[in-house]
Amino acid sequence: MTINKVPLLTVDCIVIYNNSVLLIKRKNPPYKNLLALPGGFVDIGETVEDACVRELYEETSLKLRPSQIKLVGIYSKPGRDPRRNTIAIAYSIIIKKKIKVTAGDDAATVEFISDWKKKRLAFDHKTIINDAFLNYK
Repeated sequence: MTINKVPLLTVDCIVIYNNSVLLIKRKNPPYKNLLALPGGFVDIGETVEDACVRELYEETSLKLRPSQIKLVGIYSKPGRDPRRNTIAIAYSIIIKKKIKVTAGDDAATVEFISDWKKKRLAFDHKTIINDAFLNYK
C-alpha cells in the first residue's frame, strides 16, 4: 500500500439547539453552496477532539472545549467524499441557549436550521445528524 492511498482523517461537529442544527453553507467544492456540518481535516500532531473544536471555531466562531463534545460515531464508507477516501469522526453537543455565530474559513454562511431533514446536505451529513439525535434520546 502506498501512502497516497491511505484515507485522510476528518472531523464533523453537530451543534444542537432546540432541535435545530448548526450548519454552514460550503464556500468551496466539493458540494459548494450546499449545507454541511462544520468540520474538516485533522492536522498532524492534533487530537481529533482538538481538531473538532478548532474546525468548529474556524467555521462558525463558536468556541468549545474538547471536554464538552460527545462522540457520535465513525464514518468510513468509501466514496463519502468525492475527493478521496476519508474517515470522519463525528462529535456533538447540545447547547441550552442560542449563541451568535459568524461564518469564517470554508463557510460562506452559518446558521441554526430547524428543517434540516428537508434540506440537501453535503457528504453523509444527514446520516451523521440523525445518529447524533439518536444518541440524545
